[in-house]
Amino acid sequence: MVSKELLRQLVIQQKARMEQPGDFIERSILPLVLAALDDDRVIILAGIRRCGKSTLIKQIMETKKNYCYVNFEDERLLSFRAEDFSILDEVLMEIYGPSSTYFFDEIQNVEKFETFVRRLQDRGKKVILTGSNAALFSKEFGTRLTGRYKLFEIYPFSFVEYLRLQGIAVRKESLYLAEEKATIVRAFGRYTECGGMPEYLRNRDTDYIKTLYDNILYRDIIARYSIRRQRLVRELVGILASTMTLPFTYNSLKKSLGLMNAITVKEYISYLSGAYLFFELARFDYSVKKQLSSPRKIYCIDTAFSIISGFSLSPDKGRLLENIVYIELRRRGSRIFYFTKNRECDFVLVDRKKITGAIQVCYEFTEENREREIRGLAEAMDEFRLDRGLILTSDQDDELRVEGRTIIIRPVWKWLLENDDAI
Repeated sequence: MVSKELLRQLVIQQKARMEQPGDFIERSILPLVLAALDDDRVIILAGIRRCGKSTLIKQIMETKKNYCYVNFEDERLLSFRAEDFSILDEVLMEIYGPSSTYFFDEIQNVEKFETFVRRLQDRGKKVILTGSNAALFSKEFGTRLTGRYKLFEIYPFSFVEYLRLQGIAVRKESLYLAEEKATIVRAFGRYTECGGMPEYLRNRDTDYIKTLYDNILYRDIIARYSIRRQRLVRELVGILASTMTLPFTYNSLKKSLGLMNAITVKEYISYLSGAYLFFELARFDYSVKKQLSSPRKIYCIDTAFSIISGFSLSPDKGRLLENIVYIELRRRGSRIFYFTKNRECDFVLVDRKKITGAIQVCYEFTEENREREIRGLAEAMDEFRLDRGLILTSDQDDELRVEGRTIIIRPVWKWLLENDDAI
């Protein structure tokens, strides 16, 4: 149990920190979040640690009055229990006055937090939560608040947000003007290397990324799930990072790790996915059974982790581009699969059980790989009756007609900007 005096001190200190002015980069998702403030659903901002969720909260606060805030990540709240919420509510009333909006950072650290959130909601309060564990939110809210919450997944900076941070203004015309285009291309090269973790982009301290990685691995996975074989988890992460964008099976990973069964591997990967560190991509098949039994592909939340943190990742620039495209598709809310028949297509997009797009990614589109890349894409286009397909590269821009179908070739940087409503 936490004393009322300690809660009072903590809330006052956190209030002062949140009210400090700062030079923040506006997140592209902000308008969507603000639009969801007008209904009675709980808003959840979920994403990997240090991707900018608290800063996004500050941006939301600038549009609100009569709000209160608590960050449950504070180590002084380690003994906080569900029964302490009543005392906390009194403290918030004393310090903030009557509040219509409650902001809670990392509230999933408290067991049965959802009961207090439900109570606030029943009192007509707007509740906005952040968290770094998708699994906990879906588990708790799936039973207590079914249909009464709206989830927004927050990712590291997109390329558009990265350009804002660098002070590079982008207009639609910039994509075609030689001097401005050159500036953008150079910036994309840096973005590919450094990723989009906000704090790292400001300090460029590789120790920061390494420490963040260790915190995620220990606090969000090893400690949370009481995993005794820590070395096994770290070895698995190393293997996943080195095989990023490549197909794998649970059985193949089981053998590499020297385990007796694949269930442990599957569980550990689900923990990594819940912490937003790695994501699995399934092979598309109309048969759910075949889809579940097919090899999967793995992607990392941000290239900063794969390049900087000492992972044994092959310096394959095409795989880095593919990872950036995958994360961007997730950021846009796309349902994504890969497709393979005789050849492989990197991504197919699904909307209402219908394939609506096919994307192939390669660093360079050359005479040597031309047939392979086109065949993989064309096979998907034929299978799903698509008139247009997309090949994303580092710097090529073209359009082809292949067997009566159109194939657009675009640089990844241009695709990222052309399809972003923020410019």
